[in-house]
Amino acid sequence: MPTQPATHPAGNSTVLLATTYTALSVAAAAAAASSPSLWSLFMGLLAVLVAWGAYWAAERYWLRPRRLDRALRAQGLTGTEYRFPAGDLVENARLNEEARSKPMKPCHDVVPRVLPHVLHTVKEHGTLIVVKDRWESKLASSDAPYELDIWPEFQNLTGDVISRTAFGSSFLEGRRIFQLQGEQAEPRPLIRRNNRRMNEINGEIEGILRGMVEKRERAIESGEASGNDLLGLLLQSNMDSGKGSLRLSTEDVIEECKLFYFAGMETTSVLLTWTLVVLGMHPEWQDRAREEVLAVFGKDDKPNFDGLSRLKTASVTMILYEVLRLYPPAVTLNRRTFKDMQIGGITYPAGVILELPIIVVHHNPDVWGKDVHEFKPQRFAEGISKATKDDQPAFFPFGRGPRICIGQNFALLEAKMALSMILQRFEFQLSPSYTHAPYTVITLHPQHGAPIIVKKI
Repeated sequence: MPTQPATHPAGNSTVLLATTYTALSVAAAAAAASSPSLWSLFMGLLAVLVAWGAYWAAERYWLRPRRLDRALRAQGLTGTEYRFPAGDLVENARLNEEARSKPMKPCHDVVPRVLPHVLHTVKEHGTLIVVKDRWESKLASSDAPYELDIWPEFQNLTGDVISRTAFGSSFLEGRRIFQLQGEQAEPRPLIRRNNRRMNEINGEIEGILRGMVEKRERAIESGEASGNDLLGLLLQSNMDSGKGSLRLSTEDVIEECKLFYFAGMETTSVLLTWTLVVLGMHPEWQDRAREEVLAVFGKDDKPNFDGLSRLKTASVTMILYEVLRLYPPAVTLNRRTFKDMQIGGITYPAGVILELPIIVVHHNPDVWGKDVHEFKPQRFAEGISKATKDDQPAFFPFGRGPRICIGQNFALLEAKMALSMILQRFEFQLSPSYTHAPYTVITLHPQHGAPIIVKKI
């Protein structure tokens, strides 16, 4: 769905302009005291700078948004009128705050709470096109049920997994990076001190990762094995490329590491959390999945790749797909056009942000049927391609096409492994203290945590 370009104050540019004005004013005062001709020169420079700043602000906050707005409306697209100077940001923030302030009953109709601004726009303008061991230790002294919040538990689990498989380290070694990335994801008002804090966080993350990368590079250069984790394979491939065009710079490697740290932890922890929440709401599906896991692995055998592949068409896979439909980790996908391009008969100028609201499509009754808000894993019994009405391709929790999430198979395999080990040993239900409150902090989080009651079996 086309939306207005995201416009917000450019903190660094504003600070630069203000600093330049101040410096010129001081210099102009000094010049005026010493020479009238220098005073005229400085005043001329100041006038040019003021004119340039005014043009820059007008272009960014008024002229360019209005050009894009006219170009899209001329082709029949509707939507909110551009609001100077921040577009829909203020209204979106108000709708989000209003939606999150209201409690909701445990049900799967979560779009009004997760993306209220998108739903409002559609209604107004229409549409166009290691945990197991910790849990057992807590239950070891008694057979009584135990309450725990699974949200931080799964963050620790997936953080440890991505640390080991991608970087050959442990969760404890990567903890500071996870803490900083979590702070980065928190919504913040657009004010100068928060921009400064974001720069500080980014600098600290890059410093930690640079140390990891350079340490591993030195080890490989001294003859040590590169290792079979992602970072080792990436650096070894880089060295094999020599100085060719395919070689990544250290900065490129750091950016890849940042992405894998964040996406590797977030996607699977969100999926596992909502899976246990939903299975707590629907114990009949929890029992069915447990029966299948026990039939394949028994109660004591650790899940292995061959066994997990046999669960491909079983209830466990259908459950994960249905949870991804109802609670996709990434609720929207955004792309900005870099040149004029035509999609579906509409020409979009360069600079337009196109938003694909995944969760809205996943909850569309025209695509999935009248039972769209019901938890029905059996809709995936014949696979993803047959799950929708008229076999419409409308399931993309990991994106689609050449830019599909590179880690989707890894995330699903990790989720199957963790879920199988939990079902082998525990039964669970939602805690009475659980509040159903999905909300987005980049990914779809449980706002008040996800406390469940766990009982060893």
